[in-house]
Amino acid sequence: MIDETVEEIEDMQTHSSSTVAVKAATALESITDREVATTEEFERDLERNAGALRRANPSHATLQNAMLEIINTVKRADKTTVEDAKALARSTITDVVKDIEQAKGRAARNAATVLEDGATVLTHDYSTTVIEAIERAAEDGRELDVYTTEARPRFLGRRTARRLASVDGVETHLVTDGAAGHYLPECDRVLTGMTCIVDDKLYNRIGTLPLAATAETVGTPLSVVGAESKIVPGGFVFENEYRAASEVMREPAEGFTVENPGYDATPLSLVDSVVTDEGHKEL
Repeated sequence: MIDETVEEIEDMQTHSSSTVAVKAATALESITDREVATTEEFERDLERNAGALRRANPSHATLQNAMLEIINTVKRADKTTVEDAKALARSTITDVVKDIEQAKGRAARNAATVLEDGATVLTHDYSTTVIEAIERAAEDGRELDVYTTEARPRFLGRRTARRLASVDGVETHLVTDGAAGHYLPECDRVLTGMTCIVDDKLYNRIGTLPLAATAETVGTPLSVVGAESKIVPGGFVFENEYRAASEVMREPAEGFTVENPGYDATPLSLVDSVVTDEGHKEL
């Protein structure tokens, strides 16, 4: 099951980091069904397989933190038998999955409070936390105009537009990435998700940096939303993903190279506030 999950995570380029982390943690529980002779052997097996899952997507901080929490909790605890170790691993995995899912909801609830009735908001790419925040604001009776970028080359913003189009009270507009600057002066806020924050950099889907720079230029505040676990201390090295040229153009590239990075790094100096499950942080 671990090998299959590793392959699946490597292919999950359009899924949120919380979804990836939950899938990995759930798969890791299969290790507790294996027969081992000692607690040390179980720990080695758990750590080896958690490492494989972490390597499947090094850019997702939530995945990295989830795997490390499971490993460290099991290794540091006093365990008499293999069954004790397995039981602890199962309960830790259950707690980690629950925390990830609840943190996402709390972050969305907190982000909904920055969306005032009648506001015009621009978002980028496809963030389930941003979508939930907008849905919560609409459920509270607030009416919103929402512009969403296409998020090329995978056009993930189209998924966002389809989701929001079904929400009562939300007027949805899909725009090309290059048109964001044209509409930003009309917007009260930019609201995006986040892959992770490391030190003074926000790592998120490609296109976030030029959007943030333009928002700063025209005076539109930028807020990012995500679980607190996505804010990681120094020492975590973000690894970008460079995707297939065929995502950008179908015909062969003759005489030139097609560059297709998955993420960019935005200085936090361009971000006005970070909203997590623990609350609002003005920068």
